Amino acid sequence: MRIPMLCLLILGSSVIPCWAADPISSGQFAKLHSLIKPAAGENKWAEIPWLTSLWEARKKAAAEGKPILLWEMDGHPLGCV
Repeated sequence: MRIPMLCLLILGSSVIPCWAADPISSGQFAKLHSLIKPAAGENKWAEIPWLTSLWEARKKAAAEGKPILLWEMDGHPLGCV
């Protein structure tokens, strides 16, 4: 009887209350959206024809006599490590 009660106590104490945020008006949404959305010219990196295959990039760089820029990331793609 003690173990189930202990488990219940541990589980019950680990629950964190969560409240929803107040809704925003359409005017507030438009203002926030304009602040968050990247402005023209802020996404220049997206205009580069990136290659996703390192082997293909190596072959292309060797053929053109150019270096390779390797944009690499370790860990979870969303930064949840």
